[in-house]
Amino acid sequence: MNILVALVPALMWGVMPLVVSKIGGKPKQQIIGTALGALIFAVFIFLFTEPHYTATILIASFVSGGFWSLGQMNQFRAFTQVGVSKTMPISTGMQLVGTSLFGVFAFHEWGTTGKLILGFSALALIIVGIFMTSYEEHKNAESSNNLKKGIATLIVSSIGYVGYVVVTRFFDISGWDAILPQAVGMVIGAFLFTIGGKEEPRFTKETFLTIIPGMMWATGNLALLFSNKMVGVATGFSLSQMGVVLSTLGGILFLGEKKTKKELVLVLLGVVLVLVGGTMIGFAKS
Repeated sequence: MNILVALVPALMWGVMPLVVSKIGGKPKQQIIGTALGALIFAVFIFLFTEPHYTATILIASFVSGGFWSLGQMNQFRAFTQVGVSKTMPISTGMQLVGTSLFGVFAFHEWGTTGKLILGFSALALIIVGIFMTSYEEHKNAESSNNLKKGIATLIVSSIGYVGYVVVTRFFDISGWDAILPQAVGMVIGAFLFTIGGKEEPRFTKETFLTIIPGMMWATGNLALLFSNKMVGVATGFSLSQMGVVLSTLGGILFLGEKKTKKELVLVLLGVVLVLVGGTMIGFAKS
């Protein structure tokens, strides 16, 4: 039962990109709908919990939510540039590298020599995996340009995601205390990051439909809080990364993203390396 709970984040976070892509809409509409879904879920959870709030918790959690919006909106942008099956392993890998390096240098994780070796070996595997998933067999000017744009977009996305994780970690804020103010920050951030640009409406049918994947994301986040207590942070963290398999394969099988045989083999091998690296990082942190 504990393992099933620990797999819920992987399921929710793996399927969410596929649902968002199937619903359609522009990144502007997708981020607002997703953030609203997370806020609705957070309000529901708030009614059944007793969070402890201080000024630090409220402000830091709010800022963390704003970073999430930056990360999530740019991940949605990358879907339109390079597709879900290429975006998700690269995004996951970048996040793992970013949060791990921050943990090592800011929080002095991997304190022993053995953990340092394990952790940096994991990062090397993840980086190799990222390169493998981004391989293109038949390059042309358009695909190369899209890949460059996608990588740049995902760098910004990863900065947002790392900030989302690091801010609450820096102030040692419980996930239960962070949920609601974080969700408020997500919504405000979503509105701020969609100012300007192309004249596209924020609210369309797709915006409201995307509330559903927003609640899926929040469900995965809540399940991770439970699984960390039930199976430990290392195991819970590692299992949560399995969602990249669902989103990558789903992009190919259900969204019809084309791959040559060589690209498909390298994508699958790259995903395996990212997963192995993520698992090793989980144990390096334990």
